[in-house]
Amino acid sequence: MAEATFDLGNDEDIERYLGLDGWAHDSPGIGGLLKVRIEDFRVEELSSTPALDKKGRFTVVRATLNNWETNRYLRRLAGACGISRKRIFSSGLKDKRAVTNQLLVIDAPRHKIESVEIPDTELEILGRTHQKVGMSDHDGNRFTITVRGCCDVDGSPLDAKEAMRRVLDIREGMAERLGNDAFPNWIGPQRFGATRPVTPKVGWAVVQGDFEKAVDLYLGMPGTRMSDEVSVFRKMWMDTKDAEACLEQAPDHLGYEKSILRALVENPENHIKAFKALPPSLQLLTIHSLQSLAFNHSLAGRLAAGLDLLEPELGDLVAPIQASGRVDVSKLAFVTETNLDRCKRNCRLGRLAVTGPLPGRDTSLAEGKPGEIETEALQSTELDNIDWRVTKIPNLSTNGTRRPLSVVFQDFNVEEATLLSEDSFSKRWEEGPNEADRWHPDGANLRLRFNLPPGTYATVLMREFMRSPLNHY
Repeated sequence: MAEATFDLGNDEDIERYLGLDGWAHDSPGIGGLLKVRIEDFRVEELSSTPALDKKGRFTVVRATLNNWETNRYLRRLAGACGISRKRIFSSGLKDKRAVTNQLLVIDAPRHKIESVEIPDTELEILGRTHQKVGMSDHDGNRFTITVRGCCDVDGSPLDAKEAMRRVLDIREGMAERLGNDAFPNWIGPQRFGATRPVTPKVGWAVVQGDFEKAVDLYLGMPGTRMSDEVSVFRKMWMDTKDAEACLEQAPDHLGYEKSILRALVENPENHIKAFKALPPSLQLLTIHSLQSLAFNHSLAGRLAAGLDLLEPELGDLVAPIQASGRVDVSKLAFVTETNLDRCKRNCRLGRLAVTGPLPGRDTSLAEGKPGEIETEALQSTELDNIDWRVTKIPNLSTNGTRRPLSVVFQDFNVEEATLLSEDSFSKRWEEGPNEADRWHPDGANLRLRFNLPPGTYATVLMREFMRSPLNHY
């Protein structure tokens, strides 16, 4: 079976491939650019501290990271503590180019953690505990995001008054269609790699059992906005497949690529071992990103067909919404003639959510018209005949699950942000917008604050407000 493809040089083509080609409200948006400064994107994890006990085995800390990818930091922290990466527990991965704050539970003595010094990070030790934390154990995230250079679709700058008016208009429009402060629960571009959507490509190769292709893609697939040294490295790999020479060429910041290459130098034919040089969470992310394609295409198909995301149709699968905002997929129920009115009422009241598929070996699909859309999404992404069993790395096999089609943001605020000082410009800001960009250096700067449940993408909400190309997030 042929895998779905896209033109890397065409943002709209990439959006279609990722299923990110619909909107909740018809508006030109405000344009603009995110992450001009690292401090422009802040994430504070909302989580309860585990019960503390001086006799506890684990140390609880709150970590503040400045421009650190979570997996890389946790590996660095494990090395500094002299322990395995598997002995550090977190409830989620945060954005890289950002200032992030989250809870960590570390299986190491307090004195070892106190001696850790890693640049651009801070560790606040909260105490000892007997409890670990697991993925998505937190209550949500508080985002503070600054969008800079707001402009119209023709490239002309927007002033702050007009930009804020448009944000509030989009918020109101989404509320009319989806309910108060709700928006489509797309899986955001960073799940796939916004400037190099390699993750689902690698996932496709993994579920096909083709680990040589998975390694080739991870090392060699090009992206947009690559530096010259990264471009040279990726081309060198695709042209030569010389692991030793490419290891010498690889830039230092491509740590995962270098780990794969070291494994290949040691054993050139063992591509499974080379793939397993990636952190387990990143291995799993390749599978999750493949599932995410099906979900996004289901959501896009539903919007295109004019079906509601908030209120269910006959054949939909709905699930109870828990206090944390997550859904209880163990209590999924089909919507039938008998319970349709009751399900609609409970969805409007925020007690139930209409769900879409994250496919796997045992995933249930909706029935009726919603089921037709989900089946079409699986077919269009060519995931309809995938087994989802990864025999060579069994823990990557997945039974699948379902995810809410819409989600609510809370404690929303928008205000004008301060101008940038010249010494804090990013390289992209200094170079100015190119023809395909949608931002203007004289445009307004807005700061938006809001809370989201775990597993929800802030960039997806910002995309609804901005309507900028994918590489602006």
